[in-house]
Amino acid sequence: MHPPSRRTFLALGLLTALTACTADPRGDRPAGPGPTRDPDTPVRLRAIAATDLLLGAYDNLLTVPGAQTALLQPLRDDTVQHRAALVQGLPTASPSPTSTPYRSLPTLPELALMEHRTAEAHLHDLAEVSPALARLLASVSASNALHAAALGDQTPITTPDAATGGTPATAAAAVPALQTALSAEHAAVYGYGVVGAHLPDDAQRADARTTHAAHQAQRDAWQRLLTTLTAAPTPAAGGYQLPFAVTSPTDATKLAVHLETRLTTAYADLLTTVPAPYRLPTATALRESTLRARRWGAPATPFPGIPG
Repeated sequence: MHPPSRRTFLALGLLTALTACTADPRGDRPAGPGPTRDPDTPVRLRAIAATDLLLGAYDNLLTVPGAQTALLQPLRDDTVQHRAALVQGLPTASPSPTSTPYRSLPTLPELALMEHRTAEAHLHDLAEVSPALARLLASVSASNALHAAALGDQTPITTPDAATGGTPATAAAAVPALQTALSAEHAAVYGYGVVGAHLPDDAQRADARTTHAAHQAQRDAWQRLLTTLTAAPTPAAGGYQLPFAVTSPTDATKLAVHLETRLTTAYADLLTTVPAPYRLPTATALRESTLRARRWGAPATPFPGIPG
């Protein structure tokens, strides 16, 4: 293991299937096991239906003379990619997704609210689906939250209550992933100390202070969770190697983008390994880093945390 001074941010780049048993139609013997049902399919269909409503709303708005095409078209393009990714996981024998067309002409605030509510809806089934779909839904939800913010919605995304805990075996299995999340936040706290030190005493430095405090709070939350699982939280390293030299406000802003973007990837990856009861707080952390990365100037992406 490298000594603490060599630890690098780059290293952080970081239902059981139901069997249908039915009675024989003649009533004289039970039928054999039926086909295995994929728990992801109904969740995908619901997510596709919500996405189709968004696409209909975008299409309606884009037909209006003088529509804000420069704002709306990239968001619609992201939504098309969301739908393609959600459809890709459907079994070939699944019924075709259906949705109710959005027939009225929404205002921008109404469209922002639709994006906001879709971001929330994608998080309701995280504990019930496969790890791969949980990662995709959390990423798409973060993108929907970005869209809502771009359209003017500044209200926080409300998430379902996180039912963390589970069996002792589940809790024990969560420890490695939660330690990874904690290490990522230790690095972010260190990094924002550097960011703030190289920004002028203006609104940007105030933003850096606020973000630094947010990462301290997230670090503390992971530490408390690990403590409840009777695991000793991993301490912060004595120092972290930066990905590049920071000597100016421009470098500091670039570092902030790097920190948040790397965190989105780390949290998206964790969603494929963290046990189901711990997916929601991980998805929440992914969304918050996505929003912060965008505020610092990161380019928009339809799938935050999922490169390519």
